[in-house]
Amino acid sequence: MGRVTERRKVIRIRDGVVSARPDTLVAEEPLEIRLNGKPLAITMRTPGDDFALAAGFLVSEGVLGAADELQNIVYCAGATVDGSNTYNIVDVRTAPGVVIPDITLERNVYTTSSCGLCGKASLDAVRTTARWPIDDTHGDTAPPVRLGLELLASLPDRLRAAQRVFDRTGGLHAAALFTEDGELVDIREDVGRHNAVDKLVGRALQNGSLPLSRTVLLVSGRASFELAQKAVMAGIPVLAAVSAPSSLAVDLAAESNLTLVGFLRGTSMNVYAGEHRIALQAAAAQG
Repeated sequence: MGRVTERRKVIRIRDGVVSARPDTLVAEEPLEIRLNGKPLAITMRTPGDDFALAAGFLVSEGVLGAADELQNIVYCAGATVDGSNTYNIVDVRTAPGVVIPDITLERNVYTTSSCGLCGKASLDAVRTTARWPIDDTHGDTAPPVRLGLELLASLPDRLRAAQRVFDRTGGLHAAALFTEDGELVDIREDVGRHNAVDKLVGRALQNGSLPLSRTVLLVSGRASFELAQKAVMAGIPVLAAVSAPSSLAVDLAAESNLTLVGFLRGTSMNVYAGEHRIALQAAAAQG
């Protein structure tokens, strides 16, 4: 739809020199998500991958867990005077027989990067709605995911190199999914890092790839509770962030067997939970 970026006039000041020029900005528009025709949530997002965003959001809410539970997703006509489609409303239709949990009392209708439940209620909600316990051993038929420090340290540069829109605007968050060997599986960008993760998870749902039990999720910025929740709900065993986690994100990671890495910058990082998946012995021996 060509709405990922927009051009605006800007007054540029460099070393005291003033000039007027056009600047490329990341677009931000509301997206209303409807579930079987009923309004569910509104999120501010960068247009693009809207169907994946909606599907991923419903995975994090415990509504969807497999591709066959999704019947279809369509755009609805917007509220313009002439009745034209604004492409800002999507309706997700679940397959017949899918039981819809009561999520209306657990979330605000308006969704932001800091929304969600609080304290013990948050942890309880994830515990009761998670489809898959985080299990990277596949019933003891495969070894647990184990990541070397060098591999982890290389991921932020790979994420940055793949951020196409960020290079033009400097205004987007990103989320990337890697294999345990460091291969880039998918990357999504959005004004909200939670939306970028939803787009990743939604595409995985549509491709029949859930649970993502042998992957690493890397996010730009901090690791909030909501991002940890989304990782857990998708069965992702490792969440890494280039900035700090919140205390509740650490609590959720510890309770749910999620490996949580923060301040991943160069060869430095903090491991807040799930250290059994990180090859720390080699680093200790070198130290």
